[in-house]
Amino acid sequence: MAKPNVVSKRDLLDSAKTCIVEQGMDKLTLKAVAEGAGVTQGTVYYHFRTKEQLLFEIVKDLCESSWEQVENNDAPRHQKLQEALKGAHKRCTSDLFYHQLFFSLLAYSFQHEKTKEQLNNLLSFENETLSRQLASLWGTSPVEGVSFDTWGILLNALVDGLAIQALLSDSFPADKVYSELESLLTYRATKNKEEECEKK
Repeated sequence: MAKPNVVSKRDLLDSAKTCIVEQGMDKLTLKAVAEGAGVTQGTVYYHFRTKEQLLFEIVKDLCESSWEQVENNDAPRHQKLQEALKGAHKRCTSDLFYHQLFFSLLAYSFQHEKTKEQLNNLLSFENETLSRQLASLWGTSPVEGVSFDTWGILLNALVDGLAIQALLSDSFPADKVYSELESLLTYRATKNKEEECEKK
């Protein structure tokens, strides 16, 4: 199949996101993406063989771009973590589609090994990024014998668990929970600084 040169993969992802925002996830089809981008379905099929591949690429793009913003931010370390938590909090609402897509793909992956592998790689990327951010913020692990790799995995699982609860309950207290989670995470950084000062 010849490579189409009328539209980029990025244009198609943007068209798909617009379709979801304006019409809802149930209206997202490869045909709708093609119409939104003003191209033929063949062009969409060139980049995305299945709807699930398109959904994965949307999730991956949103995930990687949000972490890129955090890591490229020149703000102090504690503000980087605050930005990451704000991003997670923003996605932790029933009307935003990131976690809806993620959990739909998760269910699909139980029967499709390629999607399972792709999601695993994406989670590993997030775990590693969180580990680096926490190591940078805390300096030393708040609990002896618990590595930053484990802290990254635990925090990532916590955020996904909060998203499940927010998707299932319109009354989930996301503002309160994320505010207190931020306090919990920054508390350790403050304690580490105090302990360092005492040693001097």
